[in-house]
Amino acid sequence: MRRPNVGIDRRSFLKVSAFGAGGVLIGLQMEPEAKAQGRGAPAAPPDPHAYIKVAADGTVTIMAKNPEVGQGIRTMLPMLIAEELDVDWKSVKIEQTDFDDTKYAQQSAGGSTGTPNNWTPMRQVGAGGRAMFITAAAQTWKVPEAECTTTSGRVLHQASNRSLGYGELAATVATLPAPAPASLKFKDPKDYKIIGHSQTGTDVGAIVTGKAIFNIDVVVPGMQYAVFEKCGVFGGKVVTSNIEDIKKLPGVKNAFVIERPDITDAVLPGDPGLENGIAILADTWWHAQSARKQLKVEWNEGSRAQYSSVAYAQKAGELSKQAPQREIRKDGDPDGTLKGAAKVIEAAYSYPFIAHAPLEPQNCTANFKDGKVEIWTNSQTPANGRRMVMQTLGLKDNEITVHMVRGGGGFGRRLYNDYMVEAAYISKQAGVPVKLVWSREDDMTHDYYRPGGFQYLKAGLDGSGKVVAWRNHFISYGEGERFVASGAMGPTEFPQRFVPNYALNASVMPLGIRTGALRAPSSNAFAFVIQSFIDELAHAAGKDPVEFRLALLDSSAPVVQQGAAQPAPAGGRGGGPPGMNAERMKGVMHLVAEKSGWGKRTLPKGTAMGVAFHFSHQGYFAEVAEVKVDSANKVKINKIWVAADVGSQIINPSAADNIVQGGVIDGLSEMMSQEITIEKGRIVQTNYNTHGMVRLAQSPPVIEVHYLKSTYSPTGLGEPALPPILPAVSNAIFTATGKRIRQLPLSKSGFSWA
Repeated sequence: MRRPNVGIDRRSFLKVSAFGAGGVLIGLQMEPEAKAQGRGAPAAPPDPHAYIKVAADGTVTIMAKNPEVGQGIRTMLPMLIAEELDVDWKSVKIEQTDFDDTKYAQQSAGGSTGTPNNWTPMRQVGAGGRAMFITAAAQTWKVPEAECTTTSGRVLHQASNRSLGYGELAATVATLPAPAPASLKFKDPKDYKIIGHSQTGTDVGAIVTGKAIFNIDVVVPGMQYAVFEKCGVFGGKVVTSNIEDIKKLPGVKNAFVIERPDITDAVLPGDPGLENGIAILADTWWHAQSARKQLKVEWNEGSRAQYSSVAYAQKAGELSKQAPQREIRKDGDPDGTLKGAAKVIEAAYSYPFIAHAPLEPQNCTANFKDGKVEIWTNSQTPANGRRMVMQTLGLKDNEITVHMVRGGGGFGRRLYNDYMVEAAYISKQAGVPVKLVWSREDDMTHDYYRPGGFQYLKAGLDGSGKVVAWRNHFISYGEGERFVASGAMGPTEFPQRFVPNYALNASVMPLGIRTGALRAPSSNAFAFVIQSFIDELAHAAGKDPVEFRLALLDSSAPVVQQGAAQPAPAGGRGGGPPGMNAERMKGVMHLVAEKSGWGKRTLPKGTAMGVAFHFSHQGYFAEVAEVKVDSANKVKINKIWVAADVGSQIINPSAADNIVQGGVIDGLSEMMSQEITIEKGRIVQTNYNTHGMVRLAQSPPVIEVHYLKSTYSPTGLGEPALPPILPAVSNAIFTATGKRIRQLPLSKSGFSWA
């Protein structure tokens, strides 16, 4: 196995060697200033010295600051820097940074925030670097900076026909201060050579040849492999065990009971950090896992052992017949308008808990030594992970070093850092470096699940088929007025603002498992419900589903809100200000209808098209699915069309298509067979055979992606492509079969992949 460099502090290494033979890391002079600012994110704009280093031969190395879990951020952020730095992409090398909040801000991956958060700052890094090379050349030639230009990593002085490569100027640049933000000038987009042009991912070559180091590949000297047995019921405690027998098994080095520390301050809302359980350490993971199978443990399972999915569904049915526990939003007079509506449509929708199930299970390597801990992690939120380790182990932030290593998928699971705390704690207790690796069963049964939920909808149409009233009794999980993590529906969720008489009410049930964000959190369930119900309304009105949606988007108007108003988050997931822009959504609806030939094609019996749109994570997506369903309810996706508006630039087109297509396929996996159920407080599904992924043969042969460029700053793609595919497919199934899908997964309604 391959081993990363672990014997020397990275910052010390850079101080000593910089870039070897004549090269210079821009910014070696800047460390004292960064330290003076104290720990915490540096002030914007970021300092080019921390991001760029140039070798004497002109090779440019750009630091990638964010965690890479397959979304392509390790390539995309350096692209922004390289474009404004004005270097040839072929001369660029990319290096992953450690987590270091004295130099880098927002080192996280989640919420499709990588692009919007870094679009301007990373271009500022590149533009600032380019300005410093111009300054260095102008000083060398003793000419005005205004007379100097750059191209492909060289500074030009056309008046004297002189030029200098960045490598020749690197030593001078290292002594210069970063330029003032107001002085920076960005390129005209028409001159882009890197942004907007497809670039191969920096890790692709290593991945396809098996050379890439994922976090699960990390090896450090002297480490032992660890497994961690936890109770199947969340929060259960060890009563008795046979760990003394386990210690005598082949290859086993140690075994001990772990009790969750009593931490006065909450670690993070919804995140338990370290759980109770038994750690086993061995020479190999196989030895540790084999020994684990011989564990005999008596657990105190606690009160959570009473919960079950059947009981939850029964309770939801009871709550639906009662007055809602609280009002989230009320506009106009929904009840009165429903009484006078020409047509009233009611429907009950439900969707299950699902697991993240990334291909790489949770894992972490930690080495606690001399009161400090060094950690190798694929966390999406290393800052939060460090904070949890600080609190659990009683350390200070500067006593924890966090190395960020590529993760094999995240989808929101690696936002939560329980595995990181476990590895650090086990290493401290055992006194040796530890590589903790979860089994697939651990990963499936100790997740932060996408919350299931129930929605009881009622809508009214006037005589012309216009939606005049909408009421939703949303039943989720929580206590009092507090929803579980990712289990809330906000007051601006579509179609709020587009229906004059709107009511959103909620009731909650206590939950015995933990929940969290999963790719396009909330939206991945809400789009299915809302866009499927809108399709029901379109058919009830006798309207074309595309035209019906466009008319609904035309109906936006200011409303007088009553009840418990809550401000919408900027760029929120719902449809209220300052969220969804109706004109942008209409644009992608027109585009997807055009590209799919909506209403212009004659399809064979059993084949139909379905449409849906959704706004989430600042992205506007509309999707059409062409679906064939045979007499045995076998479903085949013939083709999918995607139309998206994520702003003025598609930074890396090939990567953008890839992540959009991946989101669509991820959504198809959710549709057919993914479901987490609970019996006696325990998760029933333990592996992919019971929580399936869509297979290659079941995937649509074509997912056609189109972008509608707008004047807005670019936003992310990791999440907003997923939500519309679920209702688009379910709506197509209805048109093909007459069977309306109101619960997921589809397998519960008798459907399966062809």
